[in-house]
Amino acid sequence: MKVKEVTSYLEEIAPLQYAEDFDNVGLLVGKNDAEVTGVLITLDTLEITIDEAIEKNCNLIISFHPIIFSGLKKLNGSNYVERVVIKAIENKIAIYAIHTALDNSIEGVSAKMCAILGLKNTKILIPKKNILKKLTTYVPIKNAVDVRNSLFSAGAGNIGNYDACSFSVSGEGTFRGNENSNPTLGEKGVLHTEKEIQITVTFELKNEGHILKALKENHPYEEVAYEVITIENSYQNVGMGMIGELTSAKDEKDFLEYLKKTMNTECIKHSALLHKKINKVALLGGSGSFAIEAAKKAGADAFISADFKYHDFFKAENSILLADIGHYESEQFTKNLIVDFLTKKISNFAIILSEKRTNPIYYL
Repeated sequence: MKVKEVTSYLEEIAPLQYAEDFDNVGLLVGKNDAEVTGVLITLDTLEITIDEAIEKNCNLIISFHPIIFSGLKKLNGSNYVERVVIKAIENKIAIYAIHTALDNSIEGVSAKMCAILGLKNTKILIPKKNILKKLTTYVPIKNAVDVRNSLFSAGAGNIGNYDACSFSVSGEGTFRGNENSNPTLGEKGVLHTEKEIQITVTFELKNEGHILKALKENHPYEEVAYEVITIENSYQNVGMGMIGELTSAKDEKDFLEYLKKTMNTECIKHSALLHKKINKVALLGGSGSFAIEAAKKAGADAFISADFKYHDFFKAENSILLADIGHYESEQFTKNLIVDFLTKKISNFAIILSEKRTNPIYYL
């Protein structure tokens, strides 16, 4: 199996189009067509990670965080990023990063946190915008059903809990082919009028290639008229963070103790206790202070994330309990998520969970 075949499985749950614009995801080091001997799953890629990959005969590292985040201007080993990249290249080890593509997945980082905490009735906290597109095309009446169904099969027309969603309008299309044309209907050089159906469907950005291919393969015309536009609607199945409910409400101190134990963290920074029950919980793996207002607006009793600054805790404003459990701690189960997913998809070689601790923060 080649690198690109392994990573294509990951992109089923975390398409690279889901990643934030600032991020650096995908294959960062190595070749897509390299044969894979084994896969090492890690949260971070450090020199000890490369050593572990060599020891375990893994030439593909799937890393949550990207080792190359911004452009490298030189490669002389002067810092840990350059040393990791050099060592990976020298040992022909590929590095693939998934980061915010998995953050924005409904099956991703926050979903894993929800599962660990036992939350129910979960949904995306901040649905992502500009992830939906709209296709409009024009088809002869007798071909409309076949074309529409081909678009559905390619992934178009899914809205929330519904599929096969479309809108159609009857009308007349006109066209005249030149001397080089080969019209399916009418004659070249003669203006033709055809009763047509205008079909409109929405789809996820990740499916655009498949949908346009299906359209062109199933449309009867030599030249297919269509329009694709990006729409600003938020998409409830893709986005940052999640919100859900505990199986039973807890006192704040009991909730924090439960959180500390379940997330294996040595300490929790939190805002002032409000002396109320915690039932509705919002969370976001990694640095999540930007989502505090969204958690409040969603009616969360508590918001769990990491990397809150001093002034972030003032944003609680006596309406929500903010809990900073640590960056590594909030994302620690992500590599288990990736291992579990790939193990179900691939059985002919090792998918190995890294045993190395990559958390740079220690507690006294």
